[in-house]
Amino acid sequence: MEKFQSVIDKVRELYGKDRDFIPLHEPLFIGNEKKYLNECIDSTFVSYVGEFVGRFEQMVANYTGSKHAIAVVNGTSALHLALVTSGVQQNDIVVTQALSFAATANGIMYTGAEPYFIDVDRHTLGMSPDALRTFLNDVKLIDGTATYVPTGQKVGAIVPMHTFGFPCEIEAIVELANEYNIPIVEDSAESLGSTKNGKHTGTFGKMGIYSFNGNKSITCGGGGMIVTDDAALAARAKHLSTQAKVPHKWEYQHDHVGYNYRCPNINAAIGCAQMETIESFIEDKRKTAARYADFFRNEKIEYLTEPENCRSNYWLNSILLQTVEDRNAFLETTNSNGVMTRPAWTLLHRLEYIKDAKHGNLENSIFIEQRLVNIPSSVRVQIINAYIN
Repeated sequence: MEKFQSVIDKVRELYGKDRDFIPLHEPLFIGNEKKYLNECIDSTFVSYVGEFVGRFEQMVANYTGSKHAIAVVNGTSALHLALVTSGVQQNDIVVTQALSFAATANGIMYTGAEPYFIDVDRHTLGMSPDALRTFLNDVKLIDGTATYVPTGQKVGAIVPMHTFGFPCEIEAIVELANEYNIPIVEDSAESLGSTKNGKHTGTFGKMGIYSFNGNKSITCGGGGMIVTDDAALAARAKHLSTQAKVPHKWEYQHDHVGYNYRCPNINAAIGCAQMETIESFIEDKRKTAARYADFFRNEKIEYLTEPENCRSNYWLNSILLQTVEDRNAFLETTNSNGVMTRPAWTLLHRLEYIKDAKHGNLENSIFIEQRLVNIPSSVRVQIINAYIN
């Protein structure tokens, strides 16, 4: 324990020396959550039909600078629906990164498409433009359609993910995708509040998605959002999310395979209250990140900071240990002493149900998988006093 005692002490200094257990990321409710929930319940409109859904959508659209936002039940359904709406079809190839949560692959596979996993950059933890360029060397435009030459499959989309809130090199990725007419759907589930050169993650591609799961920077318990500047795509996504029901006073007509992905009004009510406090949350998280950065300068552990020209929401703070053995010892020590830490995800191509998926060279992804650990990153309780006062 002595080897990592200083880290445990630092975490307890930030999050409470007397706490028996310090979680990785816990939600915080200090605003109008109860007020809006009561209003929602009093209205009796607790499902999709209700004023908070539209208000939540508008708040996220305004915050991210998007023209349109569509609220859905969670981030995974948001990704699935964005891919379907963008034209991804069965047997297509969808390019994404191996270093990501399983939901990224699942959203792709729900469409019947096949994921193709490529490497990430070490400085962003997100999709590498160089790795994408290598993949695209095997792609040709045939009658305007990007075709993966070795198999003849259409490349339906590219899904970069902004890992732990760090923006990836999204501008370079979009530029490459445009050369081949491949739509970009950004998996921004973790990066609400993060920007690259002043532009919000999720708004560079054709569509972007966010998650409001209980462990995200802000939460509705469950919930997701699709954003886009394309009015037709927004209308299509909205329609499909409501079982593709054709509007009518009483008849039940459906014109497409639809999805029950509607965000309940009761979740949106919480989301509205959380959006009112999001900037104070991110400000606090960035202060915590600065304190971690100062601390780790004197430790033999690398602390990961936001990429150049980026503003990260620091959803999760990440460190790199020197070896996989050090990583495992760190995880064992911290978790055994009431400080919750977690490794990077198992690389997606290693998961049993997608072990046969195609992939490129994953050198950086493997390096990160073996060394990265996320440490406690919640908004600190001290913010309550500052917010109330």
